[in-house]
Amino acid sequence: MQIIKKNLKQGEVTIKVNSPEDLWFLSQVIEADDSIKGKTERKIKIGKEDERKQSIVRKSIFLEVKIEKIEFHKYSENLRVGGIILQGPDDVPRGSHHTFNVESGTVITIKKQEWMGYQLEKLKEATQKLKTKILIVLMDREEALFAMLKHQGHEVLTNLKGDVAKKDVDGGSAGGKKNFYTEIIEKLREYNKRFEPQNIIVASPSFWKEYLMKEMPDELKAKITLSTCSDIKETSLQEVLQRPELFKVLESDRAAKELSMLDELLKAISKNEACYGMKECKEKTEIGAVKELLVSYDFLQESRKNNKHREIEQVMKLAEKMKAKVNILSTEDTEKKLVGLGGIAGILRWKTE
Repeated sequence: MQIIKKNLKQGEVTIKVNSPEDLWFLSQVIEADDSIKGKTERKIKIGKEDERKQSIVRKSIFLEVKIEKIEFHKYSENLRVGGIILQGPDDVPRGSHHTFNVESGTVITIKKQEWMGYQLEKLKEATQKLKTKILIVLMDREEALFAMLKHQGHEVLTNLKGDVAKKDVDGGSAGGKKNFYTEIIEKLREYNKRFEPQNIIVASPSFWKEYLMKEMPDELKAKITLSTCSDIKETSLQEVLQRPELFKVLESDRAAKELSMLDELLKAISKNEACYGMKECKEKTEIGAVKELLVSYDFLQESRKNNKHREIEQVMKLAEKMKAKVNILSTEDTEKKLVGLGGIAGILRWKTE
């Protein structure tokens, strides 16, 4: 994610979405009653209503919308934000509804009455340098492109051309030609030793990656996530950067951090220095007893569907005003345990009786 402009006095932050992971961060930042503005597509009626030749066209326009509904699912490639139109062109009625489809490449301005610290921290986290080293390989039966993922884009390492027989569909050597998959694996071993990536993403059109995996040694298999691309060109790397498989790989970074937070919570529970469940967390937050508040991402999402999110968001905001740190946990293992505790829990500043 790129933060283009920040004006907290006006309550506005303008951002550019660079990947599906950015949408995950945004889904934790955007709330009902915020407003967003930016370019969007809308169906516009051309001609008067009483005319038979009235037509409907999709038009790119600039709108500001007061948010009522946020729709997002993990690993998806777009975030839907709907609400009531506040500002726009003259031919778009104020007060009518519109939905922004936020995806990679989208530039929007988010406006809030008040930005909380945990929300600004999420935006900052989305812009920070990647801690995970990820090697990307685009390949088919004749060509392979190797690149290392950077925070803003990628660095191409090499492009291999295979000397393979045209009818060698299964990837084995034919007509005296060298097995190109063996060459790819040799290069993978070299880069694995040199760069020590935590993860390797192998992408191909069609089924070529499955043929490669049949010959892949176990020490490399353990690091590999499979993905899809349309071609073996540098421009196709952007496809992979925007696919949900990358989001899943990056999630492993957060998992370690979140498990550490959960361990601290469980230790606090054993010492009677914690609270959990909505009722208890609200009570402890109101008296300033909460030092650190943990909220399940799925619990927050479900509360939005049931229109119960405002109470949770109020507790989160109050906790921050009381100088507590607020964390939203989203990885699978931590969420299961936190949901078992009611979806929300707090580490206290003092022991409870």
